[in-house]
Amino acid sequence: MNADTGDTSRGGHVVVIGGGIAGLAAAHRLAVAGRRVTLLEATTRLGGKLHAGEIAGTRVDLGAESMLARRPEATDLARAVGLGDRLQPPATASASVWTRDALRPMPKGHVMGVPGDAAALTGLLSAEGLARIEHERDLPPADPAALGDDVAVGRYVADRLGREVVDRLVEPLLGGVYAGDAYRISMRAAVPKLFEAARSHGSLTAAVRSLQQEGRRQTGPAFMGIAGGIGTLPGAVADAITARGGEILTDTPVHALIRHAGGDTGRSGGSGARAGGWDVRTGDRVLRADAVIVATPAWSASELLAIESPAAAAELATVEYASMALVTLAFRRAELERVLPAGSGFLVPPVDGRTIKASTFSSQKWKWTDEGSDDLVVLRTSVGRYGEEEYLHREDADLVSVSLTDLAHATGLAAAPVATEVTRWIGGLPQYPVGHLARVARIRDAVAKLPGLRVCGAAYDGVGIPATIASARRAADEILATPTLAHGTQSDERE
Repeated sequence: MNADTGDTSRGGHVVVIGGGIAGLAAAHRLAVAGRRVTLLEATTRLGGKLHAGEIAGTRVDLGAESMLARRPEATDLARAVGLGDRLQPPATASASVWTRDALRPMPKGHVMGVPGDAAALTGLLSAEGLARIEHERDLPPADPAALGDDVAVGRYVADRLGREVVDRLVEPLLGGVYAGDAYRISMRAAVPKLFEAARSHGSLTAAVRSLQQEGRRQTGPAFMGIAGGIGTLPGAVADAITARGGEILTDTPVHALIRHAGGDTGRSGGSGARAGGWDVRTGDRVLRADAVIVATPAWSASELLAIESPAAAAELATVEYASMALVTLAFRRAELERVLPAGSGFLVPPVDGRTIKASTFSSQKWKWTDEGSDDLVVLRTSVGRYGEEEYLHREDADLVSVSLTDLAHATGLAAAPVATEVTRWIGGLPQYPVGHLARVARIRDAVAKLPGLRVCGAAYDGVGIPATIASARRAADEILATPTLAHGTQSDERE
C-alpha cells in the first residue's frame, strides 16, 4: 500500500457507503458543513429507487415519481441543489379505486384509508361495510392498552371498523407505499399520527376526525414532483457534492469495514472520541476515514457490520423486503382519446384478485411528460406485493401482457403500446411489521457504541423520500457532532 495523506484541514474525512438518495443526502449535508466526503456506490448508477429514464423519446421516472410535500426535507434538498424552479405539484390529485369490477372515486375524508365517518366511503364499500363502520359508536371506548406499544394497522382497524374498510381501501393505500400487508404493517411506524390519536380517543373515527381538523390548517399541495422526473434529483445532489470538493465513486462495492486499532474501540460500549477511525476496503483500495455512514439496504448493512457490530448486524438481517416491478407504457394519444378516465390513476385492492396493484396515468398526472412528445400518452402499472415474488420472475412481455389485460378490464383500453419498459425493483421496499421501531432502536443503540459510525436509509424511519432524507440528515448531524470530526488525521491509502 502506498499512502496518500488526505486533506485534513476540513475537519476529518467521512466515507458514505451507498449512493441512493439517503447516501447522497448524507454526503451533501456533510459537504455543506465543510467536511471532506467520499461516497461509494456499488453499482454504476446513483439514486437507488430514484431513476430517471426515457420511453419513446419521452422522459419518465422508472422508480419513485412523487414525494410528500408536507414534509420539508425532500423539497428543501431539491431547492438546495438548484431544482427549486422545477418543483411541480400534480396536474390532478383525483384518483380511483378499481374494486368490485368498477373504477370508483377515491373517497375524501380519511387517513390512509381509515374514515372519519361511514359517509366518506359511500360507493366504495357495500351497505354491510358502511353499517359496520357506523357500528363503532356502539362499541365500548377503545382501550389504549389494546394498542400497546404497537399494533398492526389492519388488525386494529378491522377490530374497530370491520375488515371491508381494510381490504378495500387501507390495504391498497398502504400497499402503494410499502408493497406490504396491512395486517402485518406496524401502525406506530407507518401511520404514527393515527397511532397517537387513537391512543387518546375512545373512537377510531373520532381520532381520524381530529387529524382531519389538523390537516385543514395545512396549505399547499400534499405531493410534489420535479419537471423531468424525481429521478433527476440524485444527479443534482451529486453535482452539488462534487462542487464542494466531495468525491463520488461508482462501481465501487465495499467488501469490509474495519475499525482501526487504537484507543477505545467501542466494542464494549465505550465512547472514546479518538478511537482510531475506520478502514473501508474496496476491491483495489483502502480508504481511511474518521467516520463512516452506512446508507445501504439492511441486508448489505448487516454484512458490512458483521465484524464490528454483530448485534446490529443480527437485527439488520431480520429486516424483510418486498419486490415489485413497474411497467411503463407509451401509446399514441389519438388511440387513447376518450378511453382513460380523468384523474391520476387508480389503486387495486388485493382482495379483488387482479395482477396489477396500481396504475398511474403519468401524462395526466404530470404536465412535464408532454415535453418529449405531445403525440404520446404515458402510463404505468405496478406489480408485486410482499409474498408475491412469482410475478417478478416472468418475462418482460408477460408483465406487459397482464398489465394490458388488467387495464383493458379497468378502463376499456384496447390500443397496443408503441413502446414498453419493465423495471424490476428486487428487494426494493423494506417492510415495517409490528415491533419495527423497537428493532430500529436496538440497531441504533448497537451502532452508537462504535464512535464515528452511523446508519441511515429507508429501512429505519420511513420509506418515503422525505423520511429517507431525514434519516440521512440525522446520521450526518450525529457524525458532525462527534469530536473526531474536528481532527482529521486519517490518510487515504491506495494500492
